[in-house]
Amino acid sequence: MSAPPATGGAHEPAIGGAREWNFDGLVGPSHSYAGLSPGNLASEAHRGRVSNPRAAALQGLEKMRRLHELGVAQAILPPHPRPALRWLRGLGFAGETSRVLGAAAREAPHLLAAAYSASSMWSANAATVTPGVDSGGGRVHFTPANLAGGLHRGLETTYTAALLRAIFADETHFAHHPPLPAAWGDEGAANHLRLAPSHAAPGLHVFVYGGGAAGDAALPRRYPARHREEASRAVARQHGLAPERAVFVQQAPAAIDAGVFHNDVIATADRDFLWLHEGAWADAEMAIETLRRRYASLGAGPLWSEVTPTHQVSLADAVSSYLFNCQLVEVGGGEDRATTRAWIGPEECRELETVRAVLEDLVAGSAPIDTLHFVELRESMRNGGGPACLRLRVVLRDDEARALHPGVRFTPERHAALVACVESHYRDRVEPSDLADPEWAQECLTAQRAVLEVLGLSDAGLPEAL
Repeated sequence: MSAPPATGGAHEPAIGGAREWNFDGLVGPSHSYAGLSPGNLASEAHRGRVSNPRAAALQGLEKMRRLHELGVAQAILPPHPRPALRWLRGLGFAGETSRVLGAAAREAPHLLAAAYSASSMWSANAATVTPGVDSGGGRVHFTPANLAGGLHRGLETTYTAALLRAIFADETHFAHHPPLPAAWGDEGAANHLRLAPSHAAPGLHVFVYGGGAAGDAALPRRYPARHREEASRAVARQHGLAPERAVFVQQAPAAIDAGVFHNDVIATADRDFLWLHEGAWADAEMAIETLRRRYASLGAGPLWSEVTPTHQVSLADAVSSYLFNCQLVEVGGGEDRATTRAWIGPEECRELETVRAVLEDLVAGSAPIDTLHFVELRESMRNGGGPACLRLRVVLRDDEARALHPGVRFTPERHAALVACVESHYRDRVEPSDLADPEWAQECLTAQRAVLEVLGLSDAGLPEAL
């Protein structure tokens, strides 16, 4: 571990009116356990089980509510329209909805499962975002992830791009780029970290990739390396990052083979604090030394770094508990008090003794984590996504935040309306056989439109069907 002198748990508040916003993906009504992601061990383990979309969405909304009450800037992203009937028809399943669904269920159930996938809930994969203070032109930059590593996830890109343009529409503040070529797998912010003394200050960007160009880097043997080095370098160029502000790090192939399908399953960061498992990166010691040196060049003091060794938490326990797939957020603050840093993680971390012990040691020791908050997200966790998977981090100045589409801001009233919407429109039990039911297909599309109505996005020009 490397850290500045202890400060009694208090950390400097962000300056200049910039905050980190968490844009959480609301779980969609078609949430089911189809096991569509090779390398995501939880997803594979729960394939074919009965799911509860209503509970999944309510659990996510409860997490948003708790973060809002802690003082975190919270916003909401709607689910995508599902099932993707137009896509299925484009693959040769013709006729009315019942015929399309029935034929797909008989002939290609994996395509039907992909058409229903609610994986857009994991908005950490929606895009890569660069704050205006770091970009070449001073605007916040967005590149929608192509998610080319998964058939079901690749369906998300078009809608995600339209949604981001609708929410961040003001071109004086926001710049939108096209997705990268599918040959360069891009998994978005789940493989991206930002280090900075405060959210308002210039920062250092860490791009983590699974593999480089063919033959250039060691690759995992069991599971695919979804994110390519070429993609990370292209995003850095798109966003106008100065070369000294971008560091490219290879994910350890052994970690990917152990179920670490994205970097946010094994490493996280918040402002001046970097925390990772020792098995996260291919050459962690060299990468951390490079980050310390580059961070020091910002003139903002030293970088705090914490490396959890394997003898304390195995890769298997890190993956099963999602210890690192947490949210590190600023809480408190105000004119008379400094902010503190809170860890937001799943209940599974409390239940696993080795993981709970590491967390308690971090809070009791000199690491800059002050409080622990455990949240119930079992429906998402069983499908392979924890707290960090569910949110896209966007650093915004006050003027940029004012330019947001107002309907996506979390408020207690909007939370109550979404809870009522979920309780009215979402089923509490979905079996694999339901995917062929045209009545459920209509229910899912109706529920998605109801969510758009609550968020004021019904007239935003979003695609009505996929």
